[in-house]
Amino acid sequence: MPVETKLTVVAGSVDGPFPPWDMAGTWADVLAVPMRPAGSDGAEINPRYAAALGALLPVDVAELLAYHEAKGEPGEIVATQARLGDGMGEVLIYGTGDGSAGALRRVGAALTRRAKGRQALMIGAPDGAQEAFAEGLVLGSYGFRVGGPARKPAVPAVVVVGGDEAAVRRGETLARATVLARDLANTPSAEKSPAWLADRAKEIAGESGLSLRVRVEEELRAGVFGGLIAVGSGSVRPPRLIELSYRPDGATGHVVLVGKGITFDSGGLSLKPNDGMKLMKTDMAGGAVVIAVLSALASLGVTTRVTGLVAAAENMPSGSAMRPGDVIRHFGGKTSEVLNTDAEGRLVLADALAYADAELDPDVMIDVATLTGAARIALGTRTAALYATDGALARALTAAGAASGEALWRMPLIDEYRQSIDSSVADVSNIEQAAKTGDRLGGGSIMAALFLREFTGTRRWAHLDIAGPGRATSDDGELSKGATGFGARALLRWLTDATPAP
Repeated sequence: MPVETKLTVVAGSVDGPFPPWDMAGTWADVLAVPMRPAGSDGAEINPRYAAALGALLPVDVAELLAYHEAKGEPGEIVATQARLGDGMGEVLIYGTGDGSAGALRRVGAALTRRAKGRQALMIGAPDGAQEAFAEGLVLGSYGFRVGGPARKPAVPAVVVVGGDEAAVRRGETLARATVLARDLANTPSAEKSPAWLADRAKEIAGESGLSLRVRVEEELRAGVFGGLIAVGSGSVRPPRLIELSYRPDGATGHVVLVGKGITFDSGGLSLKPNDGMKLMKTDMAGGAVVIAVLSALASLGVTTRVTGLVAAAENMPSGSAMRPGDVIRHFGGKTSEVLNTDAEGRLVLADALAYADAELDPDVMIDVATLTGAARIALGTRTAALYATDGALARALTAAGAASGEALWRMPLIDEYRQSIDSSVADVSNIEQAAKTGDRLGGGSIMAALFLREFTGTRRWAHLDIAGPGRATSDDGELSKGATGFGARALLRWLTDATPAP
């Protein structure tokens, strides 16, 4: 459900009497102006907006803020009613905190979330990070619903007065990519088969100037993509390998992004309990992020060649499903022993990574996946686990995540743990076994990363385990309940701000 909110940037500032603003006959019925912290226990209006509020409000603004004990904190809102144009409306005095990107991202989301159900929102632009502010405006408007319209739909028009046009447009592009990732992941799995995901990728490729190749089941069998075939074998809806390509003129370097695309994860024969399945429509969130990133590259002017691979399958139990004890032959010939059919994401990613290494010759490979509960236990629901074979790559991704409000924490690839995924009947096992000492070493997220590393050759490679921050249980700041689209903005920022090639 793409966000329908349209952002407009106009020059000048909100000053004097409220300026009646008309778009197709619709008056803005919400006006928002910023306040900022003042000293240790109060807030003040930016002087350039004081005249506008003085003309609108029947009370002194300073007294109003003192009455509400306003602090100017990011996302804090003091609301009052006033006559705006031809009718009554609402005035929002919003806190901006320190004006940092994190603060203004939260501020933007608070404003558009508050304005849901209204006709139009006019905002006096805050001082600070305008790009992040625009991201928040779009992301706060987001909602996903199947059926009738929401009781309070997103505000259709937002005017930012005195905003930085270029920064707002860039923030809007980053946010709309995130919205696309959320929509793909939030779509119920009854509709979202691997074939459906491939069809959506085809639509997006056409809209974004990308080339597309989709390998269907027969091609996957012929190419020995054994992980995809095995994981998808229990479902009547066969797997797909989706390949999106972005090749700008004069491209420098080549990055391959790989996304886990499990459109529903029952656990297979190693069946999850019911509560463990409730959120599994979002188990393809990594694949959704890859598609979303590819969709925005041309708009952002990225000069790097980027290939996106989405390994899509549905993991279901049936008489034809893969079994514990099966041995899979992956693309390129390496084999893995299946000890738990609920550790399926790494099996499909292995095929895609091996294919990228052997056939696409990238400078960098990055995979994104809701891979392990262990990563969520270790880092919680706001930070993703980052594994990398290259320190510079890890630092660049961490910096991009910090700038995007998508925190990444580098985790260790502990070579001593590699023995725990040895197999006596295959090259590697898909979960930990007892080490040679007889002990279990634990570290499930590390074990999964070590498994994936087996299929990356000697390439520069990073793995983002987004199992924690890929989903949210409630609205919070720029996050919305359900799929969050985590990783899309961090990867886009890395691709635009950094030089991925060695």
